[in-house]
Amino acid sequence: MAFIGRAVQRLVSAVRPSVAPLCRTSSRSYSTEHTSEKSVPYEKTLKQEEGASTGPTKPLPRSADVVVIGGGSLGCQTVYHLAKMGMTNVVLLERDRLTAGTTWHTAGLLWQLRPSDVEVELLAHTRNVISKDLEEETGLHTGWIQNGGLFIASNKQRLDEYKRLMSLGKVYGIESYVLSPAETKDLYPLMNIDDLYGTLYVPKDGTMDPAGTCTTLSRAATARGATVIENCPVTGIQVRTDDLGVKKVKAVETPHGTIETPCVVNCAGVWATKLGEMAGVNVPLIAMHHAYVVTERIEGIQNMPNVRDHDASVYLRLQGDALSVGGYEQNPIFWEEVSDKFAFSLFDLDWDVFMQHIEGAINRVPVLEQTGIKSTVCGPESFTADHKPLMGEAPEVRGYFLGCGFNSAGMMLGGGCGRELAKWIVHGRPEKDMYGYDIRRFHSSLTDNTRWIRERSHESYAKNYSVVFPFDEPLASRNMRKDPFHEVLTEQGCMFQERHGWERPGWFNKEGPAPPKNYDYYGAYNIRNNENYRYKELLGKEYTFDFPPHHDVIKSECLSCRHDVTVFNMSYFGKFYLTGPDAKKAADWLFSADVNKKPGSTVYTCMLNKRGGAEADLTVSRLEPGAAKLPLAPPSDGDVYYLAIGGGVAEHNWNHIRTVIQDQGFHCQLTDHSEDMGMISIQGPKSREVLQDVLDADLSNEAFPFSTHKLVNAAGYQVRAMRLSFVGELGWELHIPKDSCVPVYRAVMAAGAKHGIINSGYRAIDSLSIEKGYRHWHADLRPDDTPLEAGLAFTCKLKSSIPFQGRETLEKQKEAGLRRRIVCFTIDEKIPMFGLEAIFRNDVPVGHLRRADYGFFIDKTLGYGYIHNPDGGVVSGDFIKTGKFTLERMGVAYEAKAHLKSPFDPENKRVKGIYE
Repeated sequence: MAFIGRAVQRLVSAVRPSVAPLCRTSSRSYSTEHTSEKSVPYEKTLKQEEGASTGPTKPLPRSADVVVIGGGSLGCQTVYHLAKMGMTNVVLLERDRLTAGTTWHTAGLLWQLRPSDVEVELLAHTRNVISKDLEEETGLHTGWIQNGGLFIASNKQRLDEYKRLMSLGKVYGIESYVLSPAETKDLYPLMNIDDLYGTLYVPKDGTMDPAGTCTTLSRAATARGATVIENCPVTGIQVRTDDLGVKKVKAVETPHGTIETPCVVNCAGVWATKLGEMAGVNVPLIAMHHAYVVTERIEGIQNMPNVRDHDASVYLRLQGDALSVGGYEQNPIFWEEVSDKFAFSLFDLDWDVFMQHIEGAINRVPVLEQTGIKSTVCGPESFTADHKPLMGEAPEVRGYFLGCGFNSAGMMLGGGCGRELAKWIVHGRPEKDMYGYDIRRFHSSLTDNTRWIRERSHESYAKNYSVVFPFDEPLASRNMRKDPFHEVLTEQGCMFQERHGWERPGWFNKEGPAPPKNYDYYGAYNIRNNENYRYKELLGKEYTFDFPPHHDVIKSECLSCRHDVTVFNMSYFGKFYLTGPDAKKAADWLFSADVNKKPGSTVYTCMLNKRGGAEADLTVSRLEPGAAKLPLAPPSDGDVYYLAIGGGVAEHNWNHIRTVIQDQGFHCQLTDHSEDMGMISIQGPKSREVLQDVLDADLSNEAFPFSTHKLVNAAGYQVRAMRLSFVGELGWELHIPKDSCVPVYRAVMAAGAKHGIINSGYRAIDSLSIEKGYRHWHADLRPDDTPLEAGLAFTCKLKSSIPFQGRETLEKQKEAGLRRRIVCFTIDEKIPMFGLEAIFRNDVPVGHLRRADYGFFIDKTLGYGYIHNPDGGVVSGDFIKTGKFTLERMGVAYEAKAHLKSPFDPENKRVKGIYE
């Protein structure tokens, strides 16, 4: 018997010698001798007996409405939810037996609290399906065990993170408690508490059984008419091109026949990339070894909660009278050559890599040092660039959906994601805000970039148990997309943020340049750590739930904008042109506002989904038709629109517009000139004085009113000037051909020198915009929010008779009254808030903050959140005015004032140039 403590140390000398960095898997082997049932800690697996039939378990139908490929957690959950929604002509194809790929060896943990409201809701649905719904439907037990969960904090920051989770959990009715070290010892007597700061205990967390869960899901789905076929690998996916040039799924090929279908769902896990290649779809994930060990019996461990010791990067899962011990290491092993023959199989465990988890586990539960190892479980898992799944319709092929890349959380997220994926397929969009999982969150230039996928996936894996701080940035794969101002702003101390591959300004370090460097894998794989890495040092100082150390720098940038003048580089914005015979029809249908004003106008608008949810907010400028002046104007003899869209969501917007155009059959073109132009925004009371010395145009209110644009000359270079503001001040945007960007910028800075002009970044924009009450898409405006709920009714042309997507839903909602709506809150205490804080009305939870920041001009913390009426009634102005509101931050309640209008410049005078 090998003991975890001393004996395991001796095993290290017996393993294979180390190999070259990043290629450690080349000499690794896998074989069925390591895949006996005893290797995984479950009483039952679905592996078929030797000599059993290898043909399909059922005849293949000639056609199906949907074909789900992959019989793991996601595949089974998706087909179950499709069947539950009434789709009976649905087929699931599994190349071996259900769970054979990665699901069969999963640890099966379910934690209810995550630092995301959407993920909390997804997890809640999984828990309901596994613990209640399936048993009621089938009479079968899924193997769910509710033994609770315990998060370990070894420092104040970690416990602060847990307190944030606890406060969010109150909004959703999730029972949780912050325990002292002594209380933790009472709950878990075998635990070492000498280095504990505290713990978070969630009594209704638990564990799932992969075989029991997937078997029950399969039976429930087939009872509703779905077909589940095992032993049937997919060998090809046929794609057709329609008359408009749109690629669409046509059929699925197998060795046993072809199934015609308009819809394929890739739930193939580690093998999803190969399945994507069959249809020309990029699936940006990578396979790694992920391991845990199962101990022998431990006296006194029975009924203990599962443990997650994030600071030691280890988890301890209760396994009857034993524990499974695993975690996330800095040097995971990549599976370089993914094998199609790998079913119910495991790798040999590399003890060199795994030993760090043993040390952490022994520190937390000392009895483990004298406990034997019953088995090792090292299998493949798929990981992604941001440790979030890949879901939704692929941009390359219509009807090709992704449900993969779950970063070893496929069991935990399966129920919630399976339901949303089913709704995505049936209704065209999920019900919840799934943008954080949507494949379209990644720019198309990145999804087939091997370096980006590998580096970012490694960093996300290595940091999986790190504290989730508000201002963190990746170190991997930086400088992938740089705008024309990048070099000149780097010289001026720009601290960049990464969005959509772009380097965009975050804030400006007064101590000089601090550029991101090439990724060093945190020193893993014998790669040398970056030395004198100023960017990393400054980023590390931001790791706090208090006001960050550069709070005063952000303050200076914000107040310069409020009192004088500031330049923002917003070049990462998406810049699209909509042209063609049906451009006006498309614009009327796509945009909630009436954008068909006279040429020279610019309109702020939303784009909605069929349920009236906001898929985007953007500005649309109507241009004069005429000859091409690219990149400032496309050739057109009819209607032409210029779309400026937040750069972090440009790919999502691009695909939403393209999909609507295709679905409606509009004859028009969408062209992308995002990388052909830079964009700077000059904002503040003195912006007119500065620009009047640079532009050859009259900038008076009469000659250049708000929400208009013109082609003008700036220091001798032609640019498009727009009088707009994202910060609530007098200001203009300059959209500049890339070769003219730097000379125009230098002219602006020279003209602004006597007015105290400075550079500012997006940290300042975030503060200034929330202070003004402007929305940020995917924060306080999402696909599950309507413009009416978001306070953006003015962006909707409901007083006209012009139809637009989502209009019917908005009209019904307006007539019935709002059951939820956004509200602004301020507090008097100088306390930072970042979002996810619970909102209480008269001591009853009614919502949580979506977004929060410090407003330097009003000198208060403020936040925006959607609230509901606990009685189910309308959230009226009186409901808001008559309530006593508090905001709970890390378990502490603060009295809050609710505002129906922004507390800053509620009459909108400043954007009009009216300063008192």
